[in-house]
Amino acid sequence: MSTDNQSMDGATLLSHGLGTEPVAPSWPPLTLDEVNNLLGRYPQAGSARRLVWHSPRPFSSACVVETSAGALFVKRLLREIRSVDQLVEEHRFIAWLAQHLPSDGPAVCTVLTDKTGTTAYADGEWAYEVHRLADGDDIYRDAFSWTPFLHIAHATAAGRALGALHVAAYGYVAPARTATLLVSGFTVFNSDDPLSHLQTYIDARPGLASYMAQRAWREDVTRVLMPFHARLQPLLNSLTPLWTHNDWHASNLLWRTQEPVAVATVLDFGLCDKTCAVYDLAIAIVTNIIEWLAVQDVDINSVIHLDHMDALLDGYEAICPLSSAEAAALPAILPLAHVEFALSELAYFYGVQGSAENAAIAYDTYLLGHAEWFNSEAGQQLLAHIRRRYAISTAASDATPQNV
Repeated sequence: MSTDNQSMDGATLLSHGLGTEPVAPSWPPLTLDEVNNLLGRYPQAGSARRLVWHSPRPFSSACVVETSAGALFVKRLLREIRSVDQLVEEHRFIAWLAQHLPSDGPAVCTVLTDKTGTTAYADGEWAYEVHRLADGDDIYRDAFSWTPFLHIAHATAAGRALGALHVAAYGYVAPARTATLLVSGFTVFNSDDPLSHLQTYIDARPGLASYMAQRAWREDVTRVLMPFHARLQPLLNSLTPLWTHNDWHASNLLWRTQEPVAVATVLDFGLCDKTCAVYDLAIAIVTNIIEWLAVQDVDINSVIHLDHMDALLDGYEAICPLSSAEAAALPAILPLAHVEFALSELAYFYGVQGSAENAAIAYDTYLLGHAEWFNSEAGQQLLAHIRRRYAISTAASDATPQNV
């Protein structure tokens, strides 16, 4: 396929990579003709006039388009990553939240329905979705993943919005989603036998299976991850299943910047699935509070932002207080929060992108390295801070595993 990365005005488009330097995008950018042909399926969309912005996110091609009926957001993914049915799984959850979020809380993005009554469309190797341009300021538009909030007020507002989303999500009944690539989840370690569940997870993803056959994954998982699971296992029965966002980074939120600062709209439900509230809260912490791209920095205060974490938790609990069991589970689940998305990325990098280099980064850094970091001084400081906040004894939480 073409991987031309020239925009309509001839400018070179770049994408976020695995570090802090932008890279050439993996997939060709959307073009004005392509978008205009797509919008022909949407009577309410009008005709495309110009593409005003291309998203730098790496796993899809997306843009903001100015049309005769207003601005829209268009996203295109490989059908290998998302089928129409798998996109509709996301859209059903969004529709539920739109009906159940409080009027004074955050909104969710509005997905357009085409002339056939569906919210996603496939053409050749691609799947498409079209959203109305949501309300709010996109102040983190160019922020890389794993970068912190700009202000403590943003952390508080993000926590309040996440709490509101979790309250609204209660009552949504749907099976876990069917997508297997580039999704977050909490299935492997939400069990009494993670190694068995991990084998099933691997077997369902041929690209992942091909890569894992080259690594001593059972030994690595047993050494690095299983000691953390031993801390979490006694608490699993206290975690209620819930459909969750699973990608709660500041860049997936639009903002009202006038006082009081608030989240206006929640974006990008691409990783949503049936997990639990504590898992989603853990994702919010590991995504916004820990600067993973700087974890080798000797200054702990430049790596973790405990003031932001307290503000995030304060905001969340103002709307959705944690039970004592959930509070105890939070530090226990944090070292394992990246596991399934790391595996999912690995399956994508090796099975779809064909990059052994990126797959190795996903395995060594995301799957194992992020968990191992919680045994470092900075990682232990973060976990101890949560334990003190909730007066959790080390015997009931996530103390340093002795066999790591």
